[in-house]
Amino acid sequence: MDDPTPPPPITSTSQCDWNPSLRYRYTHRHGSNFLPKQRFAMRTAYIKQLPGEEQCQISFHLVLDRYKIDKVFNFNRNLAEQIDSSLDRIRVNVEKEFQKKNKRKKAKKAPAGQATEDGGAEEPPVEGSAEPVPVVVSLGTAEERLTNMTIADMLAKLTTHPNVQLTVMDADFQIAYNSPEVHAVKLPTSILADFYVSPSRLELHFATPECSAYCWSRGRMPESGNAQQIEWEPVGSELSYLVQKGDVGLHLKFSCTPTDEAGRTGPLTEIISPQPVQAGPGLCPFEVRHLFTQQKLRDGQFRVVSYNILADLYTDSEYSRTVLFGYTAPYALEIDYRKQLFVKEILGYRADLICLQEVDTKVFSLDLVPIFSRKNLAGHYQAKGKVAEGLATFYDLNKFELLEKDGVILSEILERYPQLWDRIRDNQPLVERIANRSTALQLTLLRSKHDPRKHLLVANTHLYFAPDADHVRLLQMGYAMQYVCEQHERIRQQYELSEASDLALVFCGDFNSTPECGIYQLMTQQTVGPDVPDWVSNVDEAVKGVSLSQPFQMGSACGCPEYTNYTVGFKACIDYIFFMRGALNVNDVIPMPSEEELSLYQAIPSLVFPSDHIALVANFEWAK
Repeated sequence: MDDPTPPPPITSTSQCDWNPSLRYRYTHRHGSNFLPKQRFAMRTAYIKQLPGEEQCQISFHLVLDRYKIDKVFNFNRNLAEQIDSSLDRIRVNVEKEFQKKNKRKKAKKAPAGQATEDGGAEEPPVEGSAEPVPVVVSLGTAEERLTNMTIADMLAKLTTHPNVQLTVMDADFQIAYNSPEVHAVKLPTSILADFYVSPSRLELHFATPECSAYCWSRGRMPESGNAQQIEWEPVGSELSYLVQKGDVGLHLKFSCTPTDEAGRTGPLTEIISPQPVQAGPGLCPFEVRHLFTQQKLRDGQFRVVSYNILADLYTDSEYSRTVLFGYTAPYALEIDYRKQLFVKEILGYRADLICLQEVDTKVFSLDLVPIFSRKNLAGHYQAKGKVAEGLATFYDLNKFELLEKDGVILSEILERYPQLWDRIRDNQPLVERIANRSTALQLTLLRSKHDPRKHLLVANTHLYFAPDADHVRLLQMGYAMQYVCEQHERIRQQYELSEASDLALVFCGDFNSTPECGIYQLMTQQTVGPDVPDWVSNVDEAVKGVSLSQPFQMGSACGCPEYTNYTVGFKACIDYIFFMRGALNVNDVIPMPSEEELSLYQAIPSLVFPSDHIALVANFEWAK
């Protein structure tokens, strides 16, 4: 579709401090106050064709001062269309713009004899006196005009003819083919002082987030309420920005210059926050816990966090808002609000190893990675099949060197271990239920930078949640430990780790299993028999004759807190940090919030707790 006539141009004169020349090289693509706006390079026509698509997009900003033409034109054309037809379509649309200008000019003419501003007399209009302006549109180089070919053929020629220009009237446009572009950008609806903010959406075409340039600016909305008149002050040049208390009441503007690995840049795109910065919720209980983690641990020690941060996927529904979390203020349930809290909470623990569950894909890439990287934390993500949330593990680059990272969907390795599979394969209802689960297991192999002999295998998971599925969870844990044991033995041999204490294991997660259930017994006592109640949690899928065991002497670093999950409908301990005894020692456990704090707003999540789970935090030391 061709772009409709845009509103008047933006009049703001602010620019990002990292590229002041943009003021002169770029012009705005117009739009409403709080929608993204692009600054197209003058005399550049952008042609974009995504792989696999049968359409291409042509965009350019036509400025003809003598005719008072100032408009961005956008066209979507089929690749099979003849280029001459496309150029004719451009010509027709430009002619329409001339016709609009002529109509407005006639409408503004004063009646005959009326005085003008300079005191002279206005001549009466003469019908038909305005001569139509011939519009000429062409494509080619100084030596060759491109004609009699399809758009697809024309795009192929651009690779061998870099000097192709689009000419409209007397304006020449250099063609930029598949230039880096900000395809979509959005700012969060909630921005709180003293918390980090990042775009809630940032989609780039032909560019990478790592190579692109960013700018945050702040400004006060004028009394007119016109955001185009805000005077902007640059305050940050990263993908994320730590909002200051002095920003309260001000609007923020985010700007991105998309850039690819070769250094090519595309049109700068900017967006203004629709709401001004607000004050935070006051003292959060996790900030009291931060009093115990004010310093990073010394070499030879490391701090571990395990935390289910509650995916937006499970809060963004009518059922969640009215039933599951009906006690939570609606705005405090929004991911734009909650992510500010859990990012600040996690960073405040100053951990060396962070295992997260229920991590939204976009939160991982747009919030956690850019913000955590500034704290020297690197991480990787394991999706749960096609579900838009998964597992994330981060580690401190000063403490650890990454050797390997791995991840599996547990339902995809059922037949890999016949000693277990042969016991359940004939239980069709059970097999169907466990096979349809997207439960993931994430592994990370790290080497200590303080003592290169010390290696740490980190497992992270989030087991199936259903109340009648203790048997499914126990089987999932059995399969997970089979895989962990297999990888542990391979690593021990591959890296020639002869001492048992040279390869430690930490297993974090939301196991959805209380200490009375079989998973805790399996991990701390190394075995569960065929008579544990878990096997008959669902009579129709009851597991018979199955015992599980694992070879490691493991303990629960935080013991069994009364609550790691606290909602109106369910309160229990279901999260753990299991660790290998003999290879690691637990030095400290960061105190959990009191029930009084958890119930201040009836349950969690709340204004001051961003999740329905509570973070587990423990300090470890390598065993001597």
